[in-house]
Amino acid sequence: MNELSEENELEAIRRRKLMELQQRLAEEQRRAQVQQQLELQKQAILRRILTPKARQRLTNIKMVRPEFAAQLELQLIQLAQQGRLPIPLNDQQLKNILAQLQTRKRDIKIRRI
Repeated sequence: MNELSEENELEAIRRRKLMELQQRLAEEQRRAQVQQQLELQKQAILRRILTPKARQRLTNIKMVRPEFAAQLELQLIQLAQQGRLPIPLNDQQLKNILAQLQTRKRDIKIRRI
């Protein structure tokens, strides 16, 4: 009788673990779907606010510096939503924005006292 109750306990534990694993897997799938949906929305907005050449430049940047490109995409979307960006943004205008971002990072001064 003891063996039977131990087997039942083990089976119950296995079922619980399996259910937890299935729930985690389902949650990860939901998160992946949400992430994919957000990425599709972001790309649709970028298609509206950037000319094809500017989008190509952004794609090239993404290949070299993915984190920087992701931040840039979000900034461009925010500026467009605020009306502070000419739509559509052409390649030259995007280059100007990139140049401004570069100069901000390079304005590091070291003073010796």
